[in-house]
Amino acid sequence: MGPGRRGAAVRDTGSSSAVSKCSAAERGYVRDRFVRLLVGRPRRRTALIHRGYYVRARAVDHCVQDFLLKTQSHPRTQILSLGAGFDSLYFRLKDMDLLHHAVVYEVDFPDVACQKAALIKRTEELSALVEDTGSEGLGATTAFSGKDYRLLGVDLSELPKLRIALDEAGLDNEVPTLFIAEVVLTYMENSRSDALIQWAAEHFSHACFLLYEQMHPEDPFGRVMQQHFIQLNSALRSLSQYPDCEAQQERFLEKGWTECSVMDMNEFFTCCIPEDEQRRVQALEPFDEYEELHLKCSHYFVLTASKGMEPSWSPLLSNITVPHHHGPTRLAGTISALACAVQSEVLGLRRYGHHSALTKPSVILTTGGFGEENGHHCRMRNFHVLMKYAGSWKTRCVKKENSDHRWDERLYHTVSCLSDSLALVIGGRTSPSNAALGMLWLKFPNICNDSDPCDVTVEPVSLQPAVETAALRWRHSTTEVILKGEKYLFVYGGRSAMQQVLGDWYFLHIPEISCAMIPVEGPVPEGRHSHSACSWKGGVLIAGGLGAAEQPLNSIFLLRETEHGFQWQTIETHPPLIPRYSHTAHVHDEKLMLVGGVWFHSLGVPGITVIDLMTGLCLDYTINAEHLEWPLMLHNHSSVFLQEEKELLLIGGGGNCFSFGTHLNPNPISLNLSSILS
Repeated sequence: MGPGRRGAAVRDTGSSSAVSKCSAAERGYVRDRFVRLLVGRPRRRTALIHRGYYVRARAVDHCVQDFLLKTQSHPRTQILSLGAGFDSLYFRLKDMDLLHHAVVYEVDFPDVACQKAALIKRTEELSALVEDTGSEGLGATTAFSGKDYRLLGVDLSELPKLRIALDEAGLDNEVPTLFIAEVVLTYMENSRSDALIQWAAEHFSHACFLLYEQMHPEDPFGRVMQQHFIQLNSALRSLSQYPDCEAQQERFLEKGWTECSVMDMNEFFTCCIPEDEQRRVQALEPFDEYEELHLKCSHYFVLTASKGMEPSWSPLLSNITVPHHHGPTRLAGTISALACAVQSEVLGLRRYGHHSALTKPSVILTTGGFGEENGHHCRMRNFHVLMKYAGSWKTRCVKKENSDHRWDERLYHTVSCLSDSLALVIGGRTSPSNAALGMLWLKFPNICNDSDPCDVTVEPVSLQPAVETAALRWRHSTTEVILKGEKYLFVYGGRSAMQQVLGDWYFLHIPEISCAMIPVEGPVPEGRHSHSACSWKGGVLIAGGLGAAEQPLNSIFLLRETEHGFQWQTIETHPPLIPRYSHTAHVHDEKLMLVGGVWFHSLGVPGITVIDLMTGLCLDYTINAEHLEWPLMLHNHSSVFLQEEKELLLIGGGGNCFSFGTHLNPNPISLNLSSILS
């Protein structure tokens, strides 16, 4: 592709970004009354896009305002925004009266600069702030000039032309200068972006640099992200040479910068945004795409570098210490992932937020979730059975018999098999604001021909008022427990439309589904959702989850039977478990297996963690997916463990990869665990 087409593609990404920033401002995430004037008619984006762009905007504003604060004693300072596009930074700073001694320079492609200049001139609210002084004598590249604002039209990849244009526009290399590059340099050839970074360090006596870009290109989310930009004809060129925070930090130090700090956007949100502001943003609109947000934030970083600054410029320093885990703490081995050769005429297992239950040996019923049906993405209406027949797996769409109640296309529910012909569905939601779905019976024949999947009848459960609140939740767990020989379903945690996280529990006596009051002693676990729960020795093992502050947890609790009821008991692990959520779990003998999930501040993707419940020893195993033709996403999936074969089946998984498209694992995955469970 020629440079002209590539430049046009890059300009398109900038326009899309501006629209997303405008939508976030309209919903109250950021205060910016100018972005709409620059972008035009706003287009509504999703809550996921809003949250992602909020943390990006917050990081840039945090660093810029810190620079202005630290340099306010200087008679003159400068901000140079590279690839500024239709960004509103200057107008916001001017409106907040923060540019007493500062001049803002913006650089972008000539056509973009001309469009923005024309827009400023014909928009009274913008031109009144700029105070147009005319661009005579400032060079042919200056599209607009104000008292404290210069807008230049230059291709950033042409450094000699950029230097001349900036000199003509009055940029002074002896005053403190902040360079801003917000997803800009990555579109340039590395030799050219490196040269720009080095020139800024060598040419300016007192300089700071703010960089916001992508990283981690080779994990599943990173592969989807890369492919998205390739399809837009705007490949991310820096990723191959600078794939992570450490490589970017080393890059700047080698190019002449004396200080450099970098953190991913999950860490920035946790460490640099006050807790009350975090809660404000989290409450702005219904939201339930935690995995996608946290994965997006783990694939973007903010970097600050400086040289010649007194005092030093360190806007990313925080009083909050976030533990860093550089990959699995005790890597014990690798397990190969094999795609199941499934005989099927349907794509029903491409989904997430679903539930898969083993109804009888080698028969797995999958219900609900969001996935692909009839060629488009939607909440799943159909059930699917995965069956092992004559040594191979088959999947078919299950016929739902006519009844007075239809399946309500719920996500993040639980399904508990009470027999090989009866299952109970508890909770779930259709949207983050609609979770009053109650409970359902799923009835299917006791005897099912292995070559012909059975029909399923859906019937509502008539609930007592005391039991109704147990079903008003999603991302919870439902596990069978036994007390004095009596079976109960233990419903724990999750979230609701009104509460971001729940820490309560219910004991449901079966089969009449009544609420039993059973004493529980011991330290109560903090509320959580998206955790795992496994039956063990008549009790329940609860592991991980997402806590009230939207932070992953690493605690493991055992609810064990006592003489008069149950008691919570903490399971200590060594080394400590890396906090995670959106994983699945199974128990084999005395070992707890955690499968996949999402974690922060760690390289790599969670594989399988095996915890010895007798000793607390915690071992991590990576999943080798190199033989798969597609990225294997290990969150929002379901899994079924076949005890006799020691085979683990991973079904579905994936989600909306921010603005990069939806990725759904197309086939079930088989993992042979005999080597780690022997």
